[in-house]
Amino acid sequence: MIDYTTLKNWRFEVKQHQCSARDAMLYALGCGVGSAPMQDGDLDFVFEKSLKVLPSMVASICTPGFWWREPGTGVAWQSVLHAEQDVEFIQGLPLSGRVLGHNRVTHVHDRGASKGAVVALEREIVNENGDVLALAKRIEVLRDDGGFSAKDGLHDPLPARLERHGEPNTQSDWTWTTRIDPRAHYIFRLSGDPNPLHIDPDVARLAGFERPIFHGLGLYGMTTHGLISRLALGHVHRLKRLAVKFSAPTYPGEQLCYRVWRKTAQRYHFYVQSVDRNIKVLENGVAELTEE
Repeated sequence: MIDYTTLKNWRFEVKQHQCSARDAMLYALGCGVGSAPMQDGDLDFVFEKSLKVLPSMVASICTPGFWWREPGTGVAWQSVLHAEQDVEFIQGLPLSGRVLGHNRVTHVHDRGASKGAVVALEREIVNENGDVLALAKRIEVLRDDGGFSAKDGLHDPLPARLERHGEPNTQSDWTWTTRIDPRAHYIFRLSGDPNPLHIDPDVARLAGFERPIFHGLGLYGMTTHGLISRLALGHVHRLKRLAVKFSAPTYPGEQLCYRVWRKTAQRYHFYVQSVDRNIKVLENGVAELTEE
């Protein structure tokens, strides 16, 4: 069983990432960039000639790794699910140079013995000069770790969650379908997510899934690419925030449908649905872009 004080004050080492063109291209490929049919501008993410870094890469670098497996956490790591991701993009990642990640736990909330726990984490990514490049927040659901506060009553309030949008009555302003590359989970894990849930069938079955599921951050990267391509015409600097709720797992090879509504000149709401299973896999999506 987890201990509130231990988990809340978990000390993370400062994580370093050496940016390189190769890593930027590998990340983009793991997010499905370049999958048929190739879109205009895709080469800019996978070819050195005019290379750009997909902004969502900041969500995958300088992380603590799969730290839930550390014995001291007390967490049933096989049952941890990534619930929400919210990133503020302040400056773009460079193609070379070192960046640093400062990670911390902000909330440890007990939902009850049969309902699990919720943990919120925050990561600030800075360059070597100390300039903040991005602020990444994520919420994890610990499905089998509820009830810990019965011991001493210690736990935090539930962290702020994304506002529920519901489905508008109006037709979406953008709609498109795409398919997760059947090999995407093999590629994406090379960008820093070693969780065996995404590659080992035995671990996937132990966690209650029929087969390995695609990475939540891989889907987040796919979504970033799709939104930038259609809403910002490939101008990566225009994306300032992207927040999503992971409402269901996705599987390599399945088809997805994106629906996006423009709410203001700078704010967009969206959801993503699995066409194959007829369920929403991303909900309460928020994208904020500058007009130019």
